[in-house]
Amino acid sequence: MEWKRLKAELLTAGGVRVEGAPIDRYTSSSSAGPGAGGGGSVFFSDGNHRVRLSLNQKSPLTLIHQGDGDARLCRGDEVIVGKLEAIGLHCPRQAYITVTGSCSFQCRYCPVPSLEGRRKAPGEVVAMIEAVVDQIDAISITSGVHSTCEEEEDYICTEILPQLQRFHLPIGVSIYPTEKTPSRLHALEVAEVKFNIETATEELFSLNCPDLNRSAIWKALTDSVPLFGRGHVFSNLIVGLGESDQEVCAGIDELTRAGVIPCLRPLNPVAGLTGAERPTPERLIRLATYHARALEREHLDPNLALTMCTTCTGCDLVPGRDL
Repeated sequence: MEWKRLKAELLTAGGVRVEGAPIDRYTSSSSAGPGAGGGGSVFFSDGNHRVRLSLNQKSPLTLIHQGDGDARLCRGDEVIVGKLEAIGLHCPRQAYITVTGSCSFQCRYCPVPSLEGRRKAPGEVVAMIEAVVDQIDAISITSGVHSTCEEEEDYICTEILPQLQRFHLPIGVSIYPTEKTPSRLHALEVAEVKFNIETATEELFSLNCPDLNRSAIWKALTDSVPLFGRGHVFSNLIVGLGESDQEVCAGIDELTRAGVIPCLRPLNPVAGLTGAERPTPERLIRLATYHARALEREHLDPNLALTMCTTCTGCDLVPGRDL
């Protein structure tokens, strides 16, 4: 089976059941976004591509770890031979760190507000990176919102980012932006930014993110492109919130024309959307194909990404990497 079809099916399967040798050294846990608070995940690679698989002992898919990362992924009678990838922090080859593991907002698809996670101190973040610095090529910083977007931005910009320049690695940042966020992050020599508009339409945003301002996020994206460069600004676009394919394609067009690379993120039905249906593999492939054409039209190349999700590729079908 071709990789794009296999990955689309894996992304919609809801995880894998694990058997065989212990996988502790290959397991990652998420403290941000819709995967936060879950039972962990592993990154499976066929040698050229990777996919992030949540651990779910009720899954019909089985991952057999034979030891030393060698693994077999079983789908019925089909067996895919590959490797479990070593984790830097959260994902392979990156230190992807959530600074504040709680959030004052209540987006319907996100479990973070219910987790009441704590905020990491600057020294703790530095120590985490130091522990994996020989295993990573980039640092990525994300965060919930402890109280307000302004206060969170101040904490990231004054307490965290100045401590990270010592590592001489590209840094990506994904936080809820204010009007000043793009210029502040650029002044701190951040390489790439990711501000998430999340939904294909304003109406779906108002329904799912009632406390946030989608127009302000759009402005942060468009303000960022001249600073960081076309193709080094990113935004999640969740697929599966009730939007049509036509609305997703319109969102892709608007982002790519602005020089922003969309990350088409399949819905993970958690938090207020528990029980919602995941998008089908066929839909993911159809939209990813359109995504690839839109990126090519605007001369945007995901292969040039240095940090964050577009470099990792674990959770999305990424044009230029998966198809």
